[in-house]
Amino acid sequence: MGHTPLEFSDCYLDSPAFRESLKGYEQELERSNKFIKDVIKDGNALITAIKDGVTGSRVISSASNGASDLLHEELQNADELLIKPLEVFRKDQIGLTKERKKKFDRDSEKFYSLLDKHLHLSSKKKEAQLQEADVQVDKEKQNFYESSLEYVYQIQEVQESKKFSLVEPVLAFLHCLFTSNSLTFELTQDFLPYKQQLQLSLQNTRNHFISTREELEDLQKRMTDAPMICKLKGQSTIEGYLYSQEKRALGLTWVKYYCKYEKEGKILSMTQVEQKPGSRQVGQELTLKSCTRRKSDSIDKRFCFDVETNESPITKRDEMELNEMGFRFVRKCINAVEATGISSEGVYRTVGSNIQVQKLLNAFFDPKCPGNVDLQTNDWDIKTITSALKFYLRNLSEPVMTYKLHRELVSAAKSENLDYRMGDIHCLVYRLPDNHREMLELIVRHLSRVCEHSKENLMSPSNMGVIFGPTLMRAQEDTVAAMMNIKFQNIVVELLIEHCNKIFSGPPEDNTAPPVPPPRITPRTHKPITISKRPVRGRNALYLGQSEEDDGSIQNGNGVITNSDHPLPLQRKKLMPRTETQSCTEDCPEVDVAKMVSMMQDRGGKTNTNHINGDLPIYSVPTKASPGFSKRPIIRPREGDFENIGKVRSPGERPVISRPPVRPPDPPCRPALIPKTEPRTDVNSGIKDDAPASV
Repeated sequence: MGHTPLEFSDCYLDSPAFRESLKGYEQELERSNKFIKDVIKDGNALITAIKDGVTGSRVISSASNGASDLLHEELQNADELLIKPLEVFRKDQIGLTKERKKKFDRDSEKFYSLLDKHLHLSSKKKEAQLQEADVQVDKEKQNFYESSLEYVYQIQEVQESKKFSLVEPVLAFLHCLFTSNSLTFELTQDFLPYKQQLQLSLQNTRNHFISTREELEDLQKRMTDAPMICKLKGQSTIEGYLYSQEKRALGLTWVKYYCKYEKEGKILSMTQVEQKPGSRQVGQELTLKSCTRRKSDSIDKRFCFDVETNESPITKRDEMELNEMGFRFVRKCINAVEATGISSEGVYRTVGSNIQVQKLLNAFFDPKCPGNVDLQTNDWDIKTITSALKFYLRNLSEPVMTYKLHRELVSAAKSENLDYRMGDIHCLVYRLPDNHREMLELIVRHLSRVCEHSKENLMSPSNMGVIFGPTLMRAQEDTVAAMMNIKFQNIVVELLIEHCNKIFSGPPEDNTAPPVPPPRITPRTHKPITISKRPVRGRNALYLGQSEEDDGSIQNGNGVITNSDHPLPLQRKKLMPRTETQSCTEDCPEVDVAKMVSMMQDRGGKTNTNHINGDLPIYSVPTKASPGFSKRPIIRPREGDFENIGKVRSPGERPVISRPPVRPPDPPCRPALIPKTEPRTDVNSGIKDDAPASV
């Protein structure tokens, strides 16, 4: 109650002011719903208490049974007079209004999401696709307008009808209560004038509601049938939603505004719509200088136009210098932030409106009255002040940490030694010009104080480094290398914030040259690139191209080659010493075979256990057994094992190459050797047996 009427024309504009008025009606409806629930609860409790009193009076005195029965009958009617009408109003009227609200919210969300998608539709699409998108938007817009009109009509009808629909049941219940008890006759007489006056007011309110209801229904029908435009008749003002392209931290973005344009004064008023809940809406007024529609071939979007205002932005003018006016501006911004916004969540990370930032800079750097701006008033919010400060520092002709020292600062940040990194940055800070070092100290000490409230504002030194790294340091040219070095700029600013007291307490002891980085304690070792991860193993001259990895064959204690599923692991740390039998055939092309055989026969009786101690076994060539040993079978390799042993290659056949890649050639001749009989011990079973020795 007491709210301004909702106009049907506001449904088509759907302005922020209309939404606020509608929100007020919704809050009032919730209070009415809660009030009705409380009245129903209290009425039921009162009726129950009176019924219990009537039952008790029947027990005490039977003489008053007639009066008690009459009172009991009246109380039965009281439930019909008070409780049921209130429940019907709450379920039918308020319930219907809530259903209309849900439909209004759904259609509103659907329409605006489709509209945003339609506005960002590329103009390079086919004409048929663009026309189909236009038809779909018009359809959703019509549905949204109808839902908005129905909801506005319903919520105003409930607000008007509750003025008599809630009062009449209460009045009827009180009349029933007073007239049912003769003891309250005097009270009934006193209440009679108020009752008559209230009945007259209720009748007039009902009559007014019935008469205006028909007119509202007719107006709603005419509004639905006739298309509405934002420009109202008799007024030179047009209003609606516009998207403004603004430059933000992550690039260009489109920001939604509700705009009003007054034709007489060429004044454009803009209010940002998409703001955080609870934030204060700040309006902006601009004086238009020109408005030109953008051609479709110059931009990918449709429905775009360029607006030029008299408030020209400042970018690289004379006021963007590090002079006394700049120091004054920075100090005022710092004082305003520390006074009112040092605990604000996301301070310096939240970006303000570009238009408000330009307005603040134009007002402060106005040549007529420079610096005559009070930043601690309600005209400027914190995000506008912080964005203006960052804009000023970012657009200085020479950055605070100069171009000359940029490469050295980045190189210091890349150092792995923390002491050298800190000492080098300390020296480089005092190589800055005096005014640049003074400005740097002013800003860094302020950022350090802001980071002390990181529990409230969630801004740590690393976060500040990300924000102020590109602001205080930047390369003179935009290159790929400069882009890759941005993270090191952030490291420099982070170190300055963390160690500001040490750095700005005074220059280092020797600032003529930066400290030399200490030598590396453990020199870097480069491992050779190899095909296999195995170490190189030694080979003998009699190895005939068969690698140990081909199968599970091992050599037992007597030098006989056997096959095992579980071969003994070889220790490859030791290599077998070179003997006469392992001499390379490249050095000795002509080999004295008789002498070599004689030496091997003399040593054949010795047990070859070098492979058990870690030496590689000497693979021998099995030969044909002599007739003297025909009764005792000779243990030979399995089929497929050591297929190269005893095999004579043809002249054109290439030898099988195994590790190492360069293998010495075979001996020129292989004479048949007579093996010697010698007792043999089986490795697995331990049974002694006679077997021919290997050569």
